[in-house]
Amino acid sequence: MTATPHAAPADTDPATPPGTGRRLAAALCDLALLAVPLLIGALLVDTLADANGGGQTDRIVFGGAAVLAATALLWWNLGHRAGRTGRSLGLQWTGLVLRDRHTTGPAGTRHALLRRGTEIVTERHADHDGFTPLAADTGITALRRRRLLGLAALTVLLALCILASIAIGARPMSFAEVFHALVVNDGSETDVIVHSLRIPRTLLALLVGTALGVAGALIQGHTRNPLADAGLLGINAGAAFLVVLSIYLFGLSTPAEYLWFAFAGSALASIVVFGFASVGNGRSSPLSLALAGAAVAFFLQAMIQTIVLLDQTSLDGYRFWVVGSVAGRGMDVFWQVLPFIVGGLLVALASTPALNLLSLGEDVARSLGTNVLTTRVIGIAAITVLTGAATAACGPIAFVGLVVPHIARAVTGPDYRWLVPYAGLLGGALLLLADIVGRIVVRPGELQVGIVLALVGAPFFIALVRRRKLVSL
Repeated sequence: MTATPHAAPADTDPATPPGTGRRLAAALCDLALLAVPLLIGALLVDTLADANGGGQTDRIVFGGAAVLAATALLWWNLGHRAGRTGRSLGLQWTGLVLRDRHTTGPAGTRHALLRRGTEIVTERHADHDGFTPLAADTGITALRRRRLLGLAALTVLLALCILASIAIGARPMSFAEVFHALVVNDGSETDVIVHSLRIPRTLLALLVGTALGVAGALIQGHTRNPLADAGLLGINAGAAFLVVLSIYLFGLSTPAEYLWFAFAGSALASIVVFGFASVGNGRSSPLSLALAGAAVAFFLQAMIQTIVLLDQTSLDGYRFWVVGSVAGRGMDVFWQVLPFIVGGLLVALASTPALNLLSLGEDVARSLGTNVLTTRVIGIAAITVLTGAATAACGPIAFVGLVVPHIARAVTGPDYRWLVPYAGLLGGALLLLADIVGRIVVRPGELQVGIVLALVGAPFFIALVRRRKLVSL
C-alpha cells in the first residue's frame, strides 16, 4: 500500500482570506489614529468652557482644527496611503493589503477611500499575485504641481492662523466682536484689546517666524548640517551676551531698549565665527563654521553666566528675555526690526540659485562659475540679519529653524528656490500656532512661545536623529 500524502494546512495557501479578527484589528487601529485629534479637540473644547474662562470663538477654532486634522489623516491614511501602497497604518501593522478586486493592483486614492471595488488580502496573497505599490510620480510636472498646491495650502493655513491669533486670547471674544474690531473700531474695550495687543503680537510672531524659518534653511544649506540652527553659529549667544551686558551696565529693562544691543551682538558673533572659520586656508568650510560657532557660543555662555551670577538685576532681565516670547512687544518693536528682516529675506531669496550650486559641493560650484567665498559671505550676512533681528525682538526661540526646513524639504525637495519660501511660510505658521496654544493651556496665565516650541521640537529632534534618511542634505 502506498501512503496517501497529507493535505497542506489551509493557512499555507496564499489565497486563504484573512480572518475577521485581523480585519477588525486593522480597522480599529485606523479608527484609533483618527480618534487622536478628535479626542484632543474634545478635551480642549471642554477646557475652554465659559466657566474656565474660555469663549465661543476659542471652542469653534480648536474644535474646527481638530475636525480638519482628523479629515486630513483620514484622506492620507485610508485614501492616499492605502490607495497607492495598499497599506494603511492599520493594514500594515496587521499584515494585510488593500487592492483592486479586478486588477489585483493598487486601488487608487478615491476607490480606497470609498472602498469601492476593493478587497483586503494577506501580504502573502498579494505578493503571490505580484502586487506592486504605485511608484511616486517624480516628473517635473508632478513636482511643480505638488509645490504649487503646497504653497496654496500653506497660504490658507497662514491666513487661518492669523485670524485665530487675533480672535483668541485671555479675554474671550465672539466672532461679532472680532469683526467689529477689525472693521469698525470705534474704541470699545474689545477694539482696544485687538488693536493694541493682539494685532501687534500677531504681526510680530508672523515676521519673526518667517525670519527664523528662512534663516534655518540657509544655515542648514551653508553648513551642510541637518541639525543646524541659529545657535550653531553663536548668533543667539552673541545677542544674549550684549543684552545681559546692556542690562548690567546701563540698567535697560524693556525689549525696545535693548533691541539694538541684541542685534549688534548677533552681528559681532557671526563676524567672529566667520573670521575664525576662515583662518588658515583663507576660506570657510561647513565643518570649520560649525566648530568656530560652537567655540564662540560656549565662551559667550560662560561670560553670560558670570554676569548674571554677579548681578541680580541682570539675572531677572535675562530670564525675562531668554525664554523667548512675542508677548509684551508693541508695534514700536515691529517697525524697528521690519526693515532688517525684509532686507534679509530679499537677500536670502536672491542667493538661492547659488546655494543650489553650493549644495553640489564647493569644487562643482567653482567649476560652474560660482564664487564660493562671496556666496558664503552673502549667506552668512542674510542669516545674521534675519536671526539677529528676530532674536533681538523676541529673544532666542529654538527649534523653528531646525524643524521647519525638514518639513519644507519633504514637499519641495532640495531646490532652495522653493525651499526658502516654504520655510518662511511654515515658520510664520508654526510660531503663530505655538503662541495661540500658549495662550490657552495654562489659563488664566500664559505659556511663552519658546517653551511651547521646545515641548514640540524636542521629540522632533529625537526623531530626526533616529531617522537617518532625514539626516542628509
